[in-house]
Amino acid sequence: MDSNQQRSSLRKQLRQQRNSLDVDTQYQHSLALAEQLNSCNLYKRSKKIAMYLPADGEIDTEFLIYNAWKNNKKVYLPVLAPFASRLYFAAYTPNCKLKSNKFGIPEPQIHPKFWLKPQQLNLILMPLVGFDPGGNRLGMGGGFYDRSLNFYAQRKHTHQPYLIGLAHQLQCVEQLPKQSHDVPMHMVATEQRIYTIAL
Repeated sequence: MDSNQQRSSLRKQLRQQRNSLDVDTQYQHSLALAEQLNSCNLYKRSKKIAMYLPADGEIDTEFLIYNAWKNNKKVYLPVLAPFASRLYFAAYTPNCKLKSNKFGIPEPQIHPKFWLKPQQLNLILMPLVGFDPGGNRLGMGGGFYDRSLNFYAQRKHTHQPYLIGLAHQLQCVEQLPKQSHDVPMHMVATEQRIYTIAL
């Protein structure tokens, strides 16, 4: 089985596992994740933070978003740039109007001239399907985050934005099959712990 087949099989398995979590467990994991990150210095000092609205069993960011608003942090959500197959980020406020993109995921209804590039953020909290303790990330397969963050490959000492993957602990695997275009994360936070990766 080659790397692509391994990743596809693992993606299917892990999506099934996280989708099998009941509503109460999802709620508890989301709350515990928020508590983990609220005690993280990197998160506490970040002012411009990209998050996501959950889909397909992804761990929920609701508590993190409300906490960020309460602490005067600016929250951004990913938006798909038309024809570019990459992500920009639009401000998400309590009264923000949302519209669904082509994948049915809600995005802030904000003019593109106000979108930010990833480099303009302090921190990106990323959804994922699977991860390993080395900071490797398995996404949904579209490659949007990897394409949008490929500037990391050219700039070896880039630490802006920091990348933190958010996941249920059950999404951790011993070692992911890597691909050349993968962008590793600086940290991964689950309901149980924070993994800090030495990059």
